[in-house]
Amino acid sequence: MKTEPLAQAPDSEWPEAWMMPDEVEDQKANNKLEPNVPVTSAQMRDLGIAFWKMDAESFSYPVKAIPWDPKDALDPKLAQIRDDRGYSYADIITVHPDHLPGYEEKVKAFFEEHIHDAEEIRYIMGGSGFFDVRSKEDKWIRVHIKKGDLMTLPEGIYHRFTVDEADMIHAMRLFIGQPVWTPFNRPCDDHISRKKFVHEFIEETKE
Repeated sequence: MKTEPLAQAPDSEWPEAWMMPDEVEDQKANNKLEPNVPVTSAQMRDLGIAFWKMDAESFSYPVKAIPWDPKDALDPKLAQIRDDRGYSYADIITVHPDHLPGYEEKVKAFFEEHIHDAEEIRYIMGGSGFFDVRSKEDKWIRVHIKKGDLMTLPEGIYHRFTVDEADMIHAMRLFIGQPVWTPFNRPCDDHISRKKFVHEFIEETKE
């Protein structure tokens, strides 16, 4: 008997998000507008983002494991999300000066605006950082992800990532099938994955 998919987190548990300036001097700062313009969980869901709040305290994971077999998940909630969504590959990385060679260069590279040709899944097991995603009006939304957050970004959404001022994030990346982490940097409006995103999340709202 097939179980019901695990429900996403209630609105009160979603991460804080806000509109941010088009240009920033320090990618790791909060970079809120003045006055602040909050972004709701409903607005994030409308962009195809999914979110679950996990128990990151009760289960331990290695600092780095490439790959890490998601079948080894002891957390029943993580195991259900894995099975619900068909994740068959995972790896674990720690973005920190002590654990990532060429740290500053890598962090700058992560901040290049891009898309992927598959869903992006991140489970934050420690530390914190920012995912920036483009709104339907092509403005930046900053999402502050922290320990215990599991968030997915839909295929084809323009986005970028950075650590925050704490300079540490411990994250699991999950994937369906063989992992392909290729970023397609903007502009790539003609890419099939971008066209799919625009059709599903932008054009339909205009009709």
